[in-house]
Amino acid sequence: MVVVDGGMRQQAFRVPFDWLRGVIAALAVVVAFLPIVFLGAATDPNILWKIVHGRCVADQRTFGHPAPCAKVDLAQGYAILKDIVGETQYLLIPTARITGIESPAVLAKGAPNYFAEAWDQTPLVDARLGETLPRQDLSLAINAVTGRTQDQLHIHIDCIRADVRDALAQHADAVGTRWAPFPVPLAGRSWRAIRIDGGTLGTTNPFDLLADDEPGARADMGAHTLVLAGETFAGGLPGFILLDNHADPAAGDFGNGEALQDHACRVSHAR
Repeated sequence: MVVVDGGMRQQAFRVPFDWLRGVIAALAVVVAFLPIVFLGAATDPNILWKIVHGRCVADQRTFGHPAPCAKVDLAQGYAILKDIVGETQYLLIPTARITGIESPAVLAKGAPNYFAEAWDQTPLVDARLGETLPRQDLSLAINAVTGRTQDQLHIHIDCIRADVRDALAQHADAVGTRWAPFPVPLAGRSWRAIRIDGGTLGTTNPFDLLADDEPGARADMGAHTLVLAGETFAGGLPGFILLDNHADPAAGDFGNGEALQDHACRVSHAR
């Protein structure tokens, strides 16, 4: 029978709508766990791209929310995804297909400053901890080609190791505005360092600092790993120390800058 009365029509379709709403809610829970399933498997080097492109961006455009990501910024071209490793680790991932540090796209004219965007997301770490960390406790890292498992560019956002923080603080005054060897090893590896002044990166792009100021680096970006650590210099001046290591797999150095981070965030007072 065809129902013509508006009130009867509303009653007739209430049950199917409630059922559909329940299905959508259940699917939302499943989608929220997709990163855990995918990243836990760690067998597909394109998992991050599939999550960001196939899920986060699609959900942002269709529904106005970025699930399963924490954030999608379509204008700036990046997504923020909570990593399953650690309580406080997030990843910044471009919404464009960019394999990693070796991609010419990171040095292209007008390219987004992914490091600057990633640093602006460090309050997410604070929110997970329930406290505001000083800048010298926070860090960003991108691994070399030989030090990563995913072929979609991603910057690790998390706490820094306490011993690395202390070493940087001890030798901060020795770090200048030109690349030079850092005085002591960090995590058992030799690094070069450069100082960046300012509370934020602004237009200073670590990829450009590496490519423009180190001879041969532009043609060999994939062999480098970069770590950006917040720092407070003499006189209370805020800034950063940018660290660079050149991978040497034959010597057991795979260019894993993430090793300078602490995904247990033991620098936190809340730990």
